[in-house]
Amino acid sequence: MKLQTVLKRSGSAVEYDRKKIFNAIAGANRDASTPNDRLSDADVEQVADAVERAISDSDSIGVEEIQDVVEKALMEHGFFDVAKQFIVYREKHARRREAQKNLMEVYRDIFFANSEDVDFKRDNANINANASMGVMLKLGAEGAKYFVDNYVLPERFVDADRDNFIHIHDKDFSLITFNCCQIDLLKLFHGGFSTGHGFLREPNSIRSYASLACIAIQSNQNDMFGGQSINAFDYAMAEGVRKSFKKAIAGEIDRAAVYVDKIFDVGKIDFECCRYAESNNPSAIAEIDRIVENKTLAEKIYRQACKEVEEETHQAMEALIHNFNTLHSRAGAQVPFSSINYGMDTSPEGRLATREVLNAIDAGLGNGETPIFPISVFQLKAGINYNPTDPNYDLFIQACRVSARRLFPNFVNIDAPYNLQYYKPGDYNSCIATMGCRTRVMSNLNGPEQSGSRGNFAFVTINLPKLALEVNGDLEKFFGLFDHYIQLSHDYILHRLHTIEKKHFYNYPFLMEQHVWLDSEKFSSNDTIAEVLKHASYSIGFCGLAECLVVLTGKHHGQSEAAQQLGLRIVGHLRHRTDRFAQDERRNWTTFATPAESTAGSFQRANREKFGVIKGVTDRKYMTNSSHVPVYFPIKALDKIKIEAPYHALCNAGHIAYIEMNADASRNVKAFERLVRAMHDANMGYFSINHPVDRDPVCGFTGIIQNECPHCKRKEKILGSFHTKRLK
Repeated sequence: MKLQTVLKRSGSAVEYDRKKIFNAIAGANRDASTPNDRLSDADVEQVADAVERAISDSDSIGVEEIQDVVEKALMEHGFFDVAKQFIVYREKHARRREAQKNLMEVYRDIFFANSEDVDFKRDNANINANASMGVMLKLGAEGAKYFVDNYVLPERFVDADRDNFIHIHDKDFSLITFNCCQIDLLKLFHGGFSTGHGFLREPNSIRSYASLACIAIQSNQNDMFGGQSINAFDYAMAEGVRKSFKKAIAGEIDRAAVYVDKIFDVGKIDFECCRYAESNNPSAIAEIDRIVENKTLAEKIYRQACKEVEEETHQAMEALIHNFNTLHSRAGAQVPFSSINYGMDTSPEGRLATREVLNAIDAGLGNGETPIFPISVFQLKAGINYNPTDPNYDLFIQACRVSARRLFPNFVNIDAPYNLQYYKPGDYNSCIATMGCRTRVMSNLNGPEQSGSRGNFAFVTINLPKLALEVNGDLEKFFGLFDHYIQLSHDYILHRLHTIEKKHFYNYPFLMEQHVWLDSEKFSSNDTIAEVLKHASYSIGFCGLAECLVVLTGKHHGQSEAAQQLGLRIVGHLRHRTDRFAQDERRNWTTFATPAESTAGSFQRANREKFGVIKGVTDRKYMTNSSHVPVYFPIKALDKIKIEAPYHALCNAGHIAYIEMNADASRNVKAFERLVRAMHDANMGYFSINHPVDRDPVCGFTGIIQNECPHCKRKEKILGSFHTKRLK
């Protein structure tokens, strides 16, 4: 035989080996549909001989040419099913090679590309992708995605994700863990807890409560891939304030005893009567007077104790804001994506904690920078803080003032009917809270309907504009394709669930073994977590509604009432399907208004590459997130609110609305408050107001700069030397 060498795809030459032809045919033969379709060993030898004869006249030949000859020989011998399996084998390995090539390109970008030009560095605001551990985290993530695509997921999921019909979020964690959790700090702190590296006793001061809140977020982030939220921050911190106040009273009485040379029995104080108050508290003073038998001294002790606990709370909240923006998780590669919800506790202690955390946000970080974390969320509720006669109304006004300057807090609306239905006065777990990324969890088909100790399992996002473009705007075909990818997204999440539910409680040493997750205290370390995952939500999201409507109707929902009605029909259809999944399976399926900017960008690039530049559809860098009216479209704020509000009721997995102000909002807090009220009264569920934020390029201060930097006092004569940007 003349053939000596075979040219590999890389261009290198290797010695010809007949066994490789035989093994390739035998491999396809094993995959034949039925035993009757399979070749005998003699048949395999016969085909291999035919292939060898066909290529024998060549001095050298490429791998692809040999595979073409194998296909032809199988067909000529009538072995059609085996030929089909061989073609599938070739296609699968071609895709794997392409995936390897793409992986290598990503690795190259990680190591060498300009940080501003690489998409993955915009995936998460809490990861420093330029740092050593950030690079290592990304290398591991890309390798994990490659493994999942090529060795774990059925091809229909891989194909849909690769072709950008859907986006599988956090695919790198598919075999490891699930999404996010709202941490009930009071439940966690009572009795103390362990981080896995030592046991921490129950905190006994507001400083400890604030410090351990950060530790809890950091520890839980290491067990999950998504954000971590504290659902009732003010209620938890109020308990810390009460403990600090007891210490302050005891300390002041002891000091007074030394001063007057008497012995006072501090242990006899009734702290149900002797409590902190923002103004004078006659019952507290009377209780102290009962011990010290001197009213003037009692008044001084009480006032000094209040002053001490106020200062300690201020310092604790300032430290909390600094800690959330500096502490690391995941080998130092990531600042935990943290959120805190507050505004509902009307006790003096809860009000103090809320007031001081707002003051800390307003003060900013060391150079006066606006803190990105925690995502701060003020819970609005008529009767609690919304009306001038409400006990926490002053805190609502303060929240507006701080947000007008610092972009945070955002606002969640407990009065919206779909949130109010769960509310029970005095029960902090019945108050809607949200993750900073907008995840919402409340209804529960399998247990208590509560916000704390629960979270989202995973979500998938559907590329709505692509569906509309694929069917050339045909509405009936669009809904048919939409149904297909809703079902596929559902099936993917169940596939992911069937992997994760086999994990054990010991795989989640903080989330499960410290009983952060609902019902986790009922199981032992070696049990699987399948039973407690029934309390999670499972979400199917969407992106690009506005561009989808342009394809289907020629206009988006900000331009046309007909488009608006179709938009509500599209999102309503998804909600109907997820509600049906929930009813049929007794699992908390929900509809998600996807927030991911990186997904909006990757979807848009894929759509432009396939369909070209289409005005109003693919002509911008990003498609519009979820159900928003496009940010570039000129529209009055009240009109935008009216259009977007109905979608919030449909998106029970989470949603948000943004209103853009084009000037310094801190100069007109009343206008800011009116916008918040407009969104609340329109029954929006979660919302925020954006406005320009300046940055001093010299000292790094971020905030509102008029003619002088508030931090370094630098003045600039040249207009525009301070850089204006938007942080959201």
